[in-house]
Amino acid sequence: TREREKGRGSKMDHEADAYRTDLMTITRFVLNEQSKYPESRGDFTILLSNIVLGCKFVCSAVNKAGLAKLIGLAGETNIQAEQKKLDVLSNDVFVKALVSSGRTSVLVSEEDEEATLVESSKRGKYCVVFDPLDGSSNIDCGVSIGTIFGIYTMSHNDEPTTEDVLKPGNEMVAAGYCMYGSSCMLVLSTGTGVNGFTLDPSLGEFILTHPDIKIPKKGNIYSVNEGNAQNWDGPTTKYVEKCKFPKDGSPAKSLRYVGSMVADVHRTLLYGGIFLYPADKKSPNGKLRVLYEVFPMSFLMEQAGGQAFTGKKRALDLVPEKIHERSPIFLGSYEDVEEIKALYAAEE
Repeated sequence: TREREKGRGSKMDHEADAYRTDLMTITRFVLNEQSKYPESRGDFTILLSNIVLGCKFVCSAVNKAGLAKLIGLAGETNIQAEQKKLDVLSNDVFVKALVSSGRTSVLVSEEDEEATLVESSKRGKYCVVFDPLDGSSNIDCGVSIGTIFGIYTMSHNDEPTTEDVLKPGNEMVAAGYCMYGSSCMLVLSTGTGVNGFTLDPSLGEFILTHPDIKIPKKGNIYSVNEGNAQNWDGPTTKYVEKCKFPKDGSPAKSLRYVGSMVADVHRTLLYGGIFLYPADKKSPNGKLRVLYEVFPMSFLMEQAGGQAFTGKKRALDLVPEKIHERSPIFLGSYEDVEEIKALYAAEE
């Protein structure tokens, strides 16, 4: 009997291993997408594989930094230095990964004052905008942080310039973020829906775990920094008041605010509701950057069936004039964003 059990256990192990080789990895997923376009030469697949490599590298670095603090290797004075190092390291990782892909011409990073124009020998047809480590001030307390990115196609074969990325978000061909938290998750859209991939550390591969993400039409969560409430405009104040004290008999919404955009938007995408970062008296243009925060997250929200609004227009219709331009943003469930749009329309 023991031999029979042993044989059965061995068979089950083999079946489990065989199943693990049939997983939908992110590389396989993108290759499948590529096969739908016979004219494709695989440039986008190569670019994305380099972004994925950068995400794996940063995930490892973030985990190492967290472990060092946990076992007391980093003293109080070293924490800020570690945070700064991770910011710089993450930026270096992504710049090198993107340039070495041979598929990019212009790079815009939150960490760099100027755009990077790739030398002619390594140039390709894509422009990438990214925040290498969003929410890095939260590293010390173990809150999820992440990388946000958006991808444009070059519209000409001339010398690249900064103007090549100063386009509306609706011209992006892909966007995504990688969240470094209790698990490492990469959420991606190439313009045909949104899919989530979780890093399996034993395989070193991102596996499709959240196919075809759809945000609920309406949610019961709102996410905003209420510490800025005294500086808000009328529509935002009215909306948040309505969330807390609804007059139509519906239950009040729950407040959830992490202060790390990747974590707050990720929760909003999966559970529904609304994320608000409005303009206020202190920041009349808002705080979040258009190219590598507002646009990629708005792209993902729309692809998942939600909306993104600036207080004046659809977020993806903005045309930035500077690479580090800021904008207010309201994004999330379709019906929730409709409510804030109605409040702004009533003010006009």
